[in-house]
Amino acid sequence: MSESDPPKIQFPAPDYPISVVADTRDGFVSELEAIVRSHCDDYDPETLKVTASKSGRYQSFRFAITAQSEAQLKALHEALKATGSVHMVL
Repeated sequence: MSESDPPKIQFPAPDYPISVVADTRDGFVSELEAIVRSHCDDYDPETLKVTASKSGRYQSFRFAITAQSEAQLKALHEALKATGSVHMVL
């Protein structure tokens, strides 16, 4: 593996951290959690941490899942971006 190759994830990957940056809007936490639950059977809402930006315009959401596959992570990323409110998923 060269330095330019991204590290490989060993699946399943318990406690896989995900961060999302989105516009602040009413009801988004429920929407985000519904999306995560639809892709991750073991999602625990206790892992969700929400932080507002200084201006209040954006919120960051951090949570952990057990990542089952690259396809699962890609589908979750696409579903979150499809909300129109999400700017980044890491």
